[in-house]
Amino acid sequence: MYEGNVDAETGGLLALFAGAYLIFMVVVYLIYSFCIGKVLEKAGKPLWAGFVPIYNVMLLLEIVGRPTWWIILFLIPFVNLIVMVIVCVDIAKSFGKDVVYGVLLALVGLIMWPVLAFSDATYTGPSVTTG
Repeated sequence: MYEGNVDAETGGLLALFAGAYLIFMVVVYLIYSFCIGKVLEKAGKPLWAGFVPIYNVMLLLEIVGRPTWWIILFLIPFVNLIVMVIVCVDIAKSFGKDVVYGVLLALVGLIMWPVLAFSDATYTGPSVTTG
């Protein structure tokens, strides 16, 4: 009968998988942050800002012409998903891309952020007015 005990071998495997997952997530974070930093750098902001949570979103809002208080909208469940798509579309437009590119930026960001970061796209400025 199972009593809920985990033997040493199973515990070791769980620790190994947890460690591998942690390393994988750190690598994903570093790649994603570097790409955001490169996009910010194209807009005249420092590269290191891409690695600073919240601050990087504030700078993205700034370069697309959205008000900084929109950061609060990212804290509201489900609203944050809609706002993320809107901001990604604005980012795409600020770099001369279309709406489809912005939606892809929101949905498959791990692929599209590096594409934007390392493409020859240049920052043209916000396509919306601050309000």
